[in-house]
Amino acid sequence: MPDAESFSAVLLEWFAAQARDLPWRRGYEPYQVWISEIMLQQTQVERAVDFFLRWMHRFPSVAALARAGEDDVLTAWEGLGYYSRARNALRAARMIMEQHGGAVPQDYDALLALPGVGPYTAAAVCAIAYNRPYAAVDANVRRVFARVFDLDAPVSETATSRLIQDQATALTPQGQARMFSQALMELGALVCLPRRPRCSACPVHAVCEAKRLDIVLERPVPAKAVTSIPIDVATGVLMAQGLVFIQKRLATGVWAGLWEFPGGTIEGLETPEQAVVREFREETGFEVNGLRKLAVVRHGYTKFRVALHCFCCSLRENLPTSPPVLTAAQEYRWVSPAELSRFAFPAGHRKLIDMTFPTA
Repeated sequence: MPDAESFSAVLLEWFAAQARDLPWRRGYEPYQVWISEIMLQQTQVERAVDFFLRWMHRFPSVAALARAGEDDVLTAWEGLGYYSRARNALRAARMIMEQHGGAVPQDYDALLALPGVGPYTAAAVCAIAYNRPYAAVDANVRRVFARVFDLDAPVSETATSRLIQDQATALTPQGQARMFSQALMELGALVCLPRRPRCSACPVHAVCEAKRLDIVLERPVPAKAVTSIPIDVATGVLMAQGLVFIQKRLATGVWAGLWEFPGGTIEGLETPEQAVVREFREETGFEVNGLRKLAVVRHGYTKFRVALHCFCCSLRENLPTSPPVLTAAQEYRWVSPAELSRFAFPAGHRKLIDMTFPTA
């Protein structure tokens, strides 16, 4: 292991000069640190900043978030994906109000008890918001340590992950957890890059074992690749009297609580058009016709690659004579295209809205 005192001193000096000006670093208010960490899961910093600023304008405190409705929270989150993060943040805010008097806990175990807070987020809030002696180890930090220590196993393996956590904790100088954790993450984000590391600009390159062995690009050792699963899905934008039919997904399952246009997986030998007609019949009881192809929207989530076949359609009887019989949703609405921006949709459906109703 590098000499802890010199390693930490060099890294902290570099961070003091190179740290990005990020809004959650201006005061380290615990609520802001917590929300930033939730947003930064699966999201690039540059993209998260705009969402963070809008979020804080809309929900400036734990109390404001706890009072919000789920639809408002999901709409504010739309575009960040992984909507369970937003739902968990809302649940956690309400728990913080009920059990912690509105103050984000500074105790690690109390943080872990909050919905959506795992070991990394709990450590990050402890270290960054409260400067407590924890090490926040994200993907950037794991890459830095895999190179500095020449770790020859995937960093996702339990033993390797535990080793990195222990090393990061051991190197954290007393009273400097806030800055040291951020310095490690910043080093990975700005210098120790995955494909084009800037080794000549690295403040700790002199003690980097992968640099010495000239195997920087071979570290971290890659984990086993995950095979993408293609899925063909069909959906229909149902119009009647200038209004659009939308439905709210069930409270559990994929994209829980988001709004959508009815549709589903294309089955067997059926065509996308046949799938739309069948899905409307199964999910709403509506009989639709007059299908017109709009687009094929391609997007991915987790391990799936989705081809969303999109159609405009109408009711056979022209006007809805009775309410839908919902079997795959908890609520429905007929809305104008301009109102679609008020509802949170999955990414594929939002892309469809942008293409079909560009001013919505």
